[in-house]
Amino acid sequence: MNDINLIENALYSYIPKGLKSEKNLIKSIQYSLKAGGKRIRPRLVLEFSKLCGGDDSSALPFACAVEMIHTYSLIHDDLPCMDNDDMRRGKPSNHIVFGEDIALLAGDALQSLAFDVMSQSLTVKNIKAEACVKCINILSSYCGAVGMVGGQVIDLENENKQADLASVTECNRKKTGALIKASCEMGCVCAGADDKKILAARKFGENIGIAFQIVDDILDVTSSDEELGKPVGSDVGNNKSTYVSLLGIDECKKRVDKLTDEALEALNCFDGDTYSLRELALKLSSRNK
Repeated sequence: MNDINLIENALYSYIPKGLKSEKNLIKSIQYSLKAGGKRIRPRLVLEFSKLCGGDDSSALPFACAVEMIHTYSLIHDDLPCMDNDDMRRGKPSNHIVFGEDIALLAGDALQSLAFDVMSQSLTVKNIKAEACVKCINILSSYCGAVGMVGGQVIDLENENKQADLASVTECNRKKTGALIKASCEMGCVCAGADDKKILAARKFGENIGIAFQIVDDILDVTSSDEELGKPVGSDVGNNKSTYVSLLGIDECKKRVDKLTDEALEALNCFDGDTYSLRELALKLSSRNK
């Protein structure tokens, strides 16, 4: 079974079952969790775990947890009080289908479920308590006020004004890059890697995270709704400063190449086979959706 199938099956197995009064909440969770996507973050957890000598069964709960956090962030990101997007991955956004109230609560429930999954007795048994606590600390830090949520706040505050490059970079390093970085670090921790390898994984994640967002900004002005599965031009519509508006497309492409090269260089720290991670980094830098 490949990583994608492994991740999908595990994700769906964690969705609460048998709840009657909360059935609309569960349907809302299922709707977004089963909407597909590249599953980049959970794949990074598994790849770095394998690279450091770990196994999929031990790392899988953490791979699922980071995808649950990512999914909750997308549900909330689309809400009218945030980016107000009606489409996500080619389908109506969660709040369009289930209403703002249920969508909000589905995001809350997914966040809680992520930490439930990481702290279950079997999870702790497989990688030992110390590593489990460290992974929980990494994810809770990177998804909170100093990470993803903080980045979303900066993003909101940058609307309708000319933000400088430093502010845009800080926003994207936190909003987009933090979870990607967390995924890389957690994979290493699951496998008992040393601090040197964890730092190298952090550098890899930091660089591909920023590169990923720059490509997103490029696609927002060069792609179509059909190709992306969500509305393009939303940054312009929300009067947001982006890498493209500040640097232009050509300079953005140069930065993507430079960041990708730096990410690949960070992998030299590892003794194992880094082919899959190198291939993923290169594919993300040249994606068209």
